[in-house]
Amino acid sequence: MDAERFADLGLRSELLSALDTLGFHRPTAIQAQAIGPILNGADLAAQAQTGSGKTLAFALPLLHRLEERDGVQVLVMCPTRELANQVAGSFLEAAQNLRPRVEVLVAIGGVDLERQQAKIVRGVQVVVATPGRLLDLVDRGSLDLSTLRTLVLDEADKLLDVGFGEELGRLAEVVPTERQTLLFSATLPQRVVALSQDLLRSPQRIAVDAPSLAADGVHQRVIQVPSMSRRKALEHLLTTHDWAQVMVFVATQRGCDNLSRKLRVSGTNALNLHGGLEQRQRNYALTHFRSGAARVLVTTDIAARGIDVPKLAAVVNFDLPRSTADYIHRIGRTARAGETGEAVSFVDHDTEPHMKLIEKRNSLRLDREQLPGFELDPKAPNKPDVHGGVKGKRKSKKDRLREAAAKKL
Repeated sequence: MDAERFADLGLRSELLSALDTLGFHRPTAIQAQAIGPILNGADLAAQAQTGSGKTLAFALPLLHRLEERDGVQVLVMCPTRELANQVAGSFLEAAQNLRPRVEVLVAIGGVDLERQQAKIVRGVQVVVATPGRLLDLVDRGSLDLSTLRTLVLDEADKLLDVGFGEELGRLAEVVPTERQTLLFSATLPQRVVALSQDLLRSPQRIAVDAPSLAADGVHQRVIQVPSMSRRKALEHLLTTHDWAQVMVFVATQRGCDNLSRKLRVSGTNALNLHGGLEQRQRNYALTHFRSGAARVLVTTDIAARGIDVPKLAAVVNFDLPRSTADYIHRIGRTARAGETGEAVSFVDHDTEPHMKLIEKRNSLRLDREQLPGFELDPKAPNKPDVHGGVKGKRKSKKDRLREAAAKKL
């Protein structure tokens, strides 16, 4: 049975007082089920809805278990810099009353390496990192992981995908064999669990809610609109809805820059966020959007995983995600922590088949809408395929690598 109060979970009083200050009075389902096993030192493979409080589910018990000794005791691996910054912030908030002070290092690319090295010299207990920078610090001899007690893979399905598979294989070689390993993700398919077998030892499995279902508070809409009319349709929605803030997902960095610029020209306070920007620009965009300084954040899937924007009113899929699983991650940016929100997806004749695949893979059946003035011709245009396939249908290099890796399992 789930605990009714954080105090029922046996956490230190300093952590309980911090939770009270932060306004967290009752554990979520994943927190109630995961904190006990983690406190007991068990390995864990945990899956829960996005927005369900996964970060505190591992941060609280790991802070409780910190020992007053030198060296890195906790390492949290994240797929993106933005998520790493957010996770580190959660650790610091939860640890605000602990003494001596808990030192947390964010080890990510795009940030001055020497500054990170200097912080390591001064002493850190918790490291939150992306794979590339973490291994860079290890290879340089700047970071010693011999004292590590717990390794956490946050958004594990993304980390264990082909893109990070080799780096995580190297990571397994530099962390102690005797350690606790925790996997957390909104989606944790068996294929990913199989890939993680070398990292886990007799893990406990926790699954809270079906992995492919969005939060109950998300009102999902699919709007049929011609591709060339999507920007005008988006501007129409921004004008006719009282959404305080909106996150708009696009497929490419160039599309992100173009759409955000055109929205600003039309009078909408919009920022852009993608992996091609310098880290200071990425930090600026996310910080200012979270503060409410901008109404719209146009972003690639860099913001689809784990990023928390309090009370985000709506998510718009200007372009559909290539991965059907990423649809759930995207729309999970709204309706977090029991709130409600809207998720709008634009489709046309070319992208309708992919939308149907998204629905099938995520057990959804969504009605199609038309916007007055932006109606999609019910008859698909009869045009020759002169570009080697419909846009969005061709597999990316990562998709092809992922399929090749899956065949080897």
